Amino acid sequence: MTLPEIIRAPWPWYVGGPLIGLMVPALLWLGNHRFGMSPALRHLCAATVPGNLTFFQYDWKRSGLWNLTLTAGTVLGGFIATRSFAWTDIAISPATQASLATLGVHDFTGLVPREIFSWASLFTLRGIISVVVGGFLVGFGTAWAGGCTSGHGVTGMASLQPASFIAVLGFFAGGLLGTFLVLPLIS
Repeated sequence: MTLPEIIRAPWPWYVGGPLIGLMVPALLWLGNHRFGMSPALRHLCAATVPGNLTFFQYDWKRSGLWNLTLTAGTVLGGFIATRSFAWTDIAISPATQASLATLGVHDFTGLVPREIFSWASLFTLRGIISVVVGGFLVGFGTAWAGGCTSGHGVTGMASLQPASFIAVLGFFAGGLLGTFLVLPLIS
């Protein structure tokens, strides 16, 4: 099996789980950093256009340079992976395909469904609610919760922070409400 085949194949839980779990001790060893993507936007604003907003006036190099590097590496890694490995589609179970078909999603080729993630679908009611309103709510939620799903779910819960347990419960509740109540209404 070649390296690209190993990378493209799904990794078993006993490989992926420990790798994710090792992030917490690694971050503690590196200086008690918090893991997550949401702080990167604040650090980027503080680095480029802080203006007169107190929220952006802090030493971003000391507290956020590693986070900006992590985020840039994630984006760059995704770009390289989609260009280097010719993924044609994502494996979706027949039961999930049937559920999505009832919501109007029928094209399962490519990395994301075109009925949801395309310029043409963005200017529909479902597209505006899903992408624009949903994106705003995700951004607001990460600011209000003090972090994103990866930060609370990996670092926060591993360090037994009560706020992270509450935030993760809120993420799951919001996802379930969106999937079973909102999505059927706008389909």
